[in-house]
Amino acid sequence: MPHGAGCLCGAVRIAIDAEPMAARMCWCRLCQYLGGGSATVNVCFPSDKVSTQGEVRWHESVADSGNAMRRGFCPACGTPLFSIAESRPHLTFIRAGALDDPGLIAPQAVIWTQAAPEWACLDPELPHYEAQIPPVA
Repeated sequence: MPHGAGCLCGAVRIAIDAEPMAARMCWCRLCQYLGGGSATVNVCFPSDKVSTQGEVRWHESVADSGNAMRRGFCPACGTPLFSIAESRPHLTFIRAGALDDPGLIAPQAVIWTQAAPEWACLDPELPHYEAQIPPVA
């Protein structure tokens, strides 16, 4: 079942030829920057099943977990699109908001709750983790 994703202005399109492996809501401080003050919802796919059309710019940083990360965004409109950990290049995390169907998969866990602001709404139905949890694959 192919899925699609893209940026706000349409300059970047993403084709995904796989079902999602997992989805997590992340409250780490870096994701709060990416989410404009809120958490991000990140959907995991096998990297070899993700293809992109259009220019993507990359920002490299070290996450709170210590992982070296590459985060891709549209250079025209700034939409955050991807995260890839250098230690797990076989996994691509696509922002749920960039998916054509953001309801494709709901978050299965909330991570980095220790960094969430006091006003954060944490779904009591989901497992909560103070920091990073093991990778899905």
